[in-house]
Amino acid sequence: MDVLAFGVQADEKPLLERAFAGRHDLRCLDVFLTEDTAPLAAGHEAVSTSVNADLGARVLRVLAEGGTRMVAQRSTGFNNIDLDVARDLGLTVARVSYYSPYAVAEFAWTLAMAVNRRIVRAAHRTRDFDFRLDGLLGRDMRGRTAGVLGTGKIGEAFARIAHGFGMRLLGWDLAENPACLDLGMEYVGKDELLASCDLVSLHVPLTSGTRHLLDASALASMKDDAILVNSSRGGLVDTDALVAELRAGRFAGVGLDVYESEAGLFYLDKSIEGVDDDTLARLMTFPNVLVTSHQAYYTAEAVGQIVEATLRNVTDYAEGRRNENVLVPAG
Repeated sequence: MDVLAFGVQADEKPLLERAFAGRHDLRCLDVFLTEDTAPLAAGHEAVSTSVNADLGARVLRVLAEGGTRMVAQRSTGFNNIDLDVARDLGLTVARVSYYSPYAVAEFAWTLAMAVNRRIVRAAHRTRDFDFRLDGLLGRDMRGRTAGVLGTGKIGEAFARIAHGFGMRLLGWDLAENPACLDLGMEYVGKDELLASCDLVSLHVPLTSGTRHLLDASALASMKDDAILVNSSRGGLVDTDALVAELRAGRFAGVGLDVYESEAGLFYLDKSIEGVDDDTLARLMTFPNVLVTSHQAYYTAEAVGQIVEATLRNVTDYAEGRRNENVLVPAG
């Protein structure tokens, strides 16, 4: 089957090509799927897309008109896909329902410790042979309280690391995770968690019900010296409200691997043309904020699992099977 993969990273391309070799005819593009690039898929029965692809109604219609019948998204999240329109068009849509939770959880902790211990500022100083410690004072994590919003596989992995640091654990989710309870986690309401925690990490999917889960009111309820980490989805945080809190001098540190308006920015080189996103630009000016480009999942283990799941999704579709990754079955 002819497959066109959009938004393929340089490190990802050889893994995809090796996996698909001899199974399907695969073509990889580094451009992302948008309304402008969607016509490139004409004649390809299947397309594979990345998390920042535009799979809204207009793009899906262009794909369907060009002969595409299957969309294989290389991510767990699918908030960028209009599933109702896909269903109406008779498109099969599949995602990757599982990959290494440790990749994201470990990176979330990387962000937390980097802002806590001022690693970026320290590294910039020492490259200039400035070895002062002024402004680099961090805090022990042991004995402090970690709040985990979303205690699925990734949240559980994050909690295990927090437990290893000797932290008290608070959790918030629709259902309690027995493994987190075994770690001593106490489940509380969101408001209590935010008001009580020294470190808050987000691990919930982005839905209509979780968009701006941390809005102005929620952010205001957090401790002035709290650390906030988001390695899940940018839309969980009201970024304008976060900027307002930072301008008021709040938060010991903020680590963001995602941003609610990251589409069209993240995974692209904007170093020459710059960006016209004033909110993102303002975020970058705060010395206690660290922004990375949606790379928490980006380990050899996780990407390998994503590639294998994508191959299975395409192969199962081609052979008339339906697996647990299918969001919209064949029409």
